[in-house]
Amino acid sequence: MKFEWKEYTIGDLCDTISDTYKRNDEEVILINTSDVLDGNVLNHKAVKNKNLKGQFKKTFRHNDILYSEIRPANKRFAFVDFDNTEKYIASTKLMVLRAHEDVVLPQYLFAILKSQKVIETLQHLAETRSGTFPQITFSSELAPMNVMLPNIVTQKQIIAILSVIECKIKLNNEINANLEQQAQAIFKSWFVDFEPFGGTIPETWFMTKLGDIASIKTTSFSPAKNPDVILEHYSIPAFDKNKYPVFELAKEVKSNKYILTSKSIMISKLNPNTKRVWRPMYLTEFAVSSTEFIIFEANNPIYKDFIYSIIDSVDFMDWMCAHTTGSTNSRQRTIPSTTLEFKVPIACDEIISEFCAIVSPMYDKISQNICENQKLVKIRDTLLPKLMSGEIDVSDITI
Repeated sequence: MKFEWKEYTIGDLCDTISDTYKRNDEEVILINTSDVLDGNVLNHKAVKNKNLKGQFKKTFRHNDILYSEIRPANKRFAFVDFDNTEKYIASTKLMVLRAHEDVVLPQYLFAILKSQKVIETLQHLAETRSGTFPQITFSSELAPMNVMLPNIVTQKQIIAILSVIECKIKLNNEINANLEQQAQAIFKSWFVDFEPFGGTIPETWFMTKLGDIASIKTTSFSPAKNPDVILEHYSIPAFDKNKYPVFELAKEVKSNKYILTSKSIMISKLNPNTKRVWRPMYLTEFAVSSTEFIIFEANNPIYKDFIYSIIDSVDFMDWMCAHTTGSTNSRQRTIPSTTLEFKVPIACDEIISEFCAIVSPMYDKISQNICENQKLVKIRDTLLPKLMSGEIDVSDITI
């Protein structure tokens, strides 16, 4: 038996909240549009509560939705699934949406707002408005939008189905974060603190430059000369979104790229204070990278994940940040050649191989989880419109 679905506007289902922060906390957590992405709040770092920019004013609470007014297609939105929000302050460029819970579950409202159909409609509306940026407002674009809504019981069943997928994606992300921390802790223990070797660098080891064990590769790929090739494209936006490459026709790519191989590892030279270290998956024969990345290859193939661990280390990131050009945060770049001057301790091949035997399976598992998440996202996004239109009857489904 299918339950009756009714038509509502988004404005019927929620309010936009503009409660101003009035506390006097010593530290606060500032949430800008860049701090939310595809469902998640990315930033939880506290800063001193002084000299705050005027844009940070809004408070929010558990079960609220943060939704960017700028470029809806960039998916700068998040569901607030944590309780302690007192010290958080959102930018005025983020709408704070609060569901009318007698009509719609907050999780269901968020599922509506992140559906591809809604995003595409909002992006189109944003692009038709005059102004510098493709932008929307609650009253003009979001609130009047019509949606079909089932009753609360059906909403709960639909959310239960989607939650199974979301929980697996979240678990994979948590596993990856843990594996990354473990791998870096092992690297620091072995090659910074020398803990397995008595706390000092062994006499048989020596210090050398990164450039003595790795090379920078700049072999170029021309999309204009190969327009019909499907590229496995590693770009900064792709890294920031989900650390997964974009697959697209070469003719849709506007500029030359670096060619990647199965030996490649990479780090962004753009704004090195934002860490973007990537171990390409090399899923096809046409893997390419944005020229904003520095591409390294180990001179000795057994050193690949040793090199990766070096460029993923805190000390290397500090070196990158100390060797930049450009005067503004949006345009700072590390000079690639200076990275090869970074000093590293070198052990015998046996020690390096032993280290890689421990961390390489960790890095492989991270890649596997990222690939699995892409499949789960595809399943979720395929199911979502069918569930939310009533095309799939959930009345007899038990989770």
